Amino acid sequence: MRIFKPADILLPTVDMYRWSVVACDQFTSEPEYWQQVRAIVGDAPSTLNMMLPEAELGTKDPETESVKINATMQRYLDTGVFRKYPDSYIYLERTLKNGAVRRGIMGMFDLEAYDWAEGTHSPIRATEHTVEDRLPPRVKIRRNAPLEMPHIMIFMDDPDDIVFSSVTKGEKVYDFELMQDGGSIAGWLVEDNERLAKAAEKLGNEDVLRRKYGSADNAIVFAMGDGNHSLAAAKRHWEEVKKTLPEKARASAPARYALAELVNIHDAAISFEPIHKVVFDTESADFVAEAKAFFADNEGEGRSIDLVTGEGIERLNISDLTIGQLIGKCEDFCVAYIERHGGYIDYIHGDCECVEMAQRFGCAGILLPRMEKSELFSSVMKSGPFPKKSFSIGHGNDKRYYLECRKIR
Repeated sequence: MRIFKPADILLPTVDMYRWSVVACDQFTSEPEYWQQVRAIVGDAPSTLNMMLPEAELGTKDPETESVKINATMQRYLDTGVFRKYPDSYIYLERTLKNGAVRRGIMGMFDLEAYDWAEGTHSPIRATEHTVEDRLPPRVKIRRNAPLEMPHIMIFMDDPDDIVFSSVTKGEKVYDFELMQDGGSIAGWLVEDNERLAKAAEKLGNEDVLRRKYGSADNAIVFAMGDGNHSLAAAKRHWEEVKKTLPEKARASAPARYALAELVNIHDAAISFEPIHKVVFDTESADFVAEAKAFFADNEGEGRSIDLVTGEGIERLNISDLTIGQLIGKCEDFCVAYIERHGGYIDYIHGDCECVEMAQRFGCAGILLPRMEKSELFSSVMKSGPFPKKSFSIGHGNDKRYYLECRKIR
């Protein structure tokens, strides 16, 4: 089964700078960021009008916004906002704010090859736990939407750079600056789709898997990098649609596939950033003491976490825990803490942002350590997905911006 395929990709014919905005799950505790985005976009066609930033969930009704979003998508389709590039891969280069260049390939993944469940042996797997409660609203949006515009990024473990070496760049289809310190992005059509598809297929060969992992049993071909809940919603929607289709119609059904960017985990521009935890609206005076007591059995040389309150920052050394277990225990502590003291948890990208928020009155936080890239594939194969909100690919400004679209019905 060919997992990664070319797609009928839609690109805007309008001002790309105002069209492309960062993923909706970024800057969730910084509504001022999204106010600035709205000021930049104004009344121009934009992906901002086809999604609801999570920072605005408390001030806008998701049901009402969903209707508006679907109507906007259809209007953009009807009024010539898009140009279609049929049966295409797009090779792209994202220049980050720090100057690093991250390479990617846009195409569509077969959802039949993906599963997020514990213990799955599917070729595409989740790297973090999937929160089931987050899926129904996303499935509902996808069920009624004429388009998808993904911020999904999927990793391949390709140390020999087989896939990118197969790419021959053709027509340049975009090249522009991204707003809000997002750097810039350029994209080209891939000239030889079949060569690229065959190179991607090689990643699943048993000999290749045995060389990388010692065994082809339970090996992963592709691992989620970002947007897992979006892919999970697409999968669940496909399971609904599949039941309504005759067998012969399933292979070509648009809902069977999801547009995503394929990235090599070994790319020098890929960096894993921890997602820190901040507890808001709580009684934080005893946060450090209670954290020390919670981790008492694990104190020792090894990894470390920083406990942050208005009183300062204190380092706690932790031993005998994997990075996944450590992240899980930090989550357990924060959940237990707010059960006793009230408040809520948010997940913060960026060390400085976490410290600033955690030192506010009534707040506290945990700065988590960084994960090595080499730990991802092997860890998921050995012990399953990491806890939710374990890591991020770079800083918030480095996240995928909405840009390419595809019709899904």
